[in-house]
Amino acid sequence: HSSSTPTLSPLSHTPSSSPHQSAIMAASKFALSFHNLDEQIERLMKGEHLREGEVKNLCLRAREILGEESNVVHVRAPVTLCGDIHGQFYDLVELFKVGGECPDANYLFLGDFVDRGHYSVETFQLLLALKVRYPLRITLIRGNHESRQITQVYGFYDECLRKYGSANVWKYCTEVFDYISLSAVIENSVFAVHGGLSPSLSTLDEIRELDRKQEVPHEGPMCDLMWSDPEEITGWGISPRGAGYVFGEDVVKMFNRQNNLDIICRAHQLVMEGYKKMFDDSLVTVWSAPNYCYRCGNVASILELNENLEKCFKIFDAAPKDERVVPVKNGVPDYFL
Repeated sequence: HSSSTPTLSPLSHTPSSSPHQSAIMAASKFALSFHNLDEQIERLMKGEHLREGEVKNLCLRAREILGEESNVVHVRAPVTLCGDIHGQFYDLVELFKVGGECPDANYLFLGDFVDRGHYSVETFQLLLALKVRYPLRITLIRGNHESRQITQVYGFYDECLRKYGSANVWKYCTEVFDYISLSAVIENSVFAVHGGLSPSLSTLDEIRELDRKQEVPHEGPMCDLMWSDPEEITGWGISPRGAGYVFGEDVVKMFNRQNNLDIICRAHQLVMEGYKKMFDDSLVTVWSAPNYCYRCGNVASILELNENLEKCFKIFDAAPKDERVVPVKNGVPDYFL
């Protein structure tokens, strides 16, 4: 033992603890928090949402973890890429049946977790709980719906009010949105982003330099990454969405060449067949919300990349009706899309 053991001042009532005791205390604290998280994940998987205090704590921890990530997260293969979920909670459960439970499989979600579907609350809470529990097994990147303004129009805000009686949970979650990364690169070869490219960004380093911790701007590079779409054109065009741009094959191939990438994987657009390859396989759209808005009749897909980055698309349908029954809270119907 070192003779320089710190002595406590007479005012202190804290017993001194050795580094070994501190380590044990820290380990037991982690074990306890993992136990809490496991129990919360179990409840969420059954379609129950967390209590307001639990959401507050989960969001605080998620912000710490997400805040450490780069604007371009480095992801290792094998990994499974998932497109838009849009609050279709029971179809997210179906996705995990098709692709394997987290952490048995590694996942990369390309954004748009909320809005339009009936269960944005449960969907976002489950993905966040998995992220906090298994930070290296699941990567979340931000979509254009991970925004205060958009969620006030397309359902998440109203759902939080209905399920919790106040906007507190919506506030905790939208604060987390600001910390979610903008993109990912898998094994330095596959670029993953929600929407697409930006005329203001020609390199991954330029994406790394953006200040992402803010509400999604109406224009500019951060906005473009979440709003833009590929199109059969040359160069850049005006987007019919009113935000971002449309971009052609030449733009994609130039970006891939400049950044030593093989392919861009993105979501953001409904694809009836679940996925769509474009531009000689230099870009692919992955869509993971089957029967979108409970009426589009599309199938969904996830994209599995193995250790050698070989691609395998898995197609799936909406969860069977008898697996999506949830008691209606307070007798108020889920009437909106």
